[in-house]
Amino acid sequence: QIIVDDDDSKIWSLYDAGPRSIRCPLIFLPPVSGTADVFFQQILALTGWGYRVIALQYPVYWDHLEFCDGFRKLLDHLQLDKVHLFGASLGGFLAQKFAEYTHKSPRVQSLILCNAFSDTSIFNQTWTANSFWLMPAFMLKKIVLGNFASGPLDPEMADGIDFMVDRLESLGQSELASRLTLNCQNSYVEPHKIRDIPVTIMDVFDQSALSTEAKEEMYKLYPNARRAHLKTGGNFPYLCRSAEVNLYIQIHLLQFHGTRYAAIDPSMVSAEEVEVQKISLHSSDEQEEQ
Repeated sequence: QIIVDDDDSKIWSLYDAGPRSIRCPLIFLPPVSGTADVFFQQILALTGWGYRVIALQYPVYWDHLEFCDGFRKLLDHLQLDKVHLFGASLGGFLAQKFAEYTHKSPRVQSLILCNAFSDTSIFNQTWTANSFWLMPAFMLKKIVLGNFASGPLDPEMADGIDFMVDRLESLGQSELASRLTLNCQNSYVEPHKIRDIPVTIMDVFDQSALSTEAKEEMYKLYPNARRAHLKTGGNFPYLCRSAEVNLYIQIHLLQFHGTRYAAIDPSMVSAEEVEVQKISLHSSDEQEEQ
């Protein structure tokens, strides 16, 4: 747990795993309902392959600028000049805002945006954003749970949702209220400030909280982005489709191997890289056949 602001109540919780010699790790930012440990499947797999990964849980921030400033201080504290960011839903929005915020002296080397959005107005909640802080925790949880998939699900997806519900229960009123405020406060990403950053857009074809319009908007904003499509995975593919998500993360990070922005220990590259290339070639062949 780390405090970087003048306000002692703002505590960042994080898991930092993998070789400390890596100076450009992959950092995970959770969705509204998530805590740092929702990315445990990524931490276990990627560190096993030699990557350094950090999963974060952000403290209570009520606006995007305040979050970005706190995150910058955290990176300074960890002595990280540049990082790769994986953001899920709200985490993806905040990752883009941070890249935009630091565009004059860039701190973000690349972005993986999972079920992310670029404009908060898609939730049609901008008018209630200022009242979340008044609502009791049970009402806030109800709002969040309203976006979770219902109906028949396969066992892995059901387990993923159970896990997220459990994490949601662990969040206090102010944590939830502040995240919902960040999620719905009127704001959008200015793509011209971050258009030079390599981006992978990861989304699912089955039911998720994101509308088709929101996904299309992301493709328009990042016309050169790589696309990582998962047939299924719902709102939390990193939990219930972790093998696919981990593979897409590796394919994304492959372009930085051998540079100072590599997120992997160079001695671990060869065998792991060959494996990934084999799989990615295989999956692109399959897509062409379809």
